[in-house]
Amino acid sequence: QVQLVESGGGLVQPGGSLRLSCAGSGFRFSNYVMSWYRQAPGKERELVASITNAGSIRNYADSVKGRFTISRDNAKITVYLQMNSLKPEDTSVYYCKAESRILSSLFWGQGTQVTVSS
Repeated sequence: QVQLVESGGGLVQPGGSLRLSCAGSGFRFSNYVMSWYRQAPGKERELVASITNAGSIRNYADSVKGRFTISRDNAKITVYLQMNSLKPEDTSVYYCKAESRILSSLFWGQGTQVTVSS
């Protein structure tokens, strides 16, 4: 059974930091591009960051460049999102996605809430 389980969300003050984790199981993690998306109430889901299979290429949304860092540990079957200098506009549900175009396969996690507020 394929699973992606996010953790690490919560309430943080502006300027603070959080690290999200997404643990995978039931599929060959190292074959998949991993991404973090977020969705705020009333808005469309948007791509935050992505990382290729071996971690050699990382891409970020302009709104998070210089503040967020995506990384992965294929041995631990986990992808991370380090979020620094958080702003109220970063408040969203954050989702983890695994995708392999070669395998025509895509999975989503259930999401974790991040709230940035004083």
